[in-house]
Amino acid sequence: MTDPNVPPPEDRRPEVVHHTTINNPPERRGGGGGWVAFLVGGLIVVLVIIVVFMLSNGRVDTPSPTDVDIDVDVPTPTLPRAPELPDLPSPPPVEPPTVPEPGPAPAE
Repeated sequence: MTDPNVPPPEDRRPEVVHHTTINNPPERRGGGGGWVAFLVGGLIVVLVIIVVFMLSNGRVDTPSPTDVDIDVDVPTPTLPRAPELPDLPSPPPVEPPTVPEPGPAPAE
């Protein structure tokens, strides 16, 4: 029997081969899926609205009108009278500005 603490002789040692594997993830091309999800969600909403419209026979249920005659008589509030404003003084007479008559240009 051999001692397990003693290394095996050189001719019986297995040949050790080291391999290195590098896994490169594929390049990401930006997040372009957001607008696609937005469009699909919008289409689903539009389809739901169309289905609801078709199932309701194209009309919205309105409450049945009833003949109700209501006479509402509410007294209007009255405000106190405002004080009278004093008369404005009359402005002094003002002469309108005069503009010289256009004439021929001076001869040189």
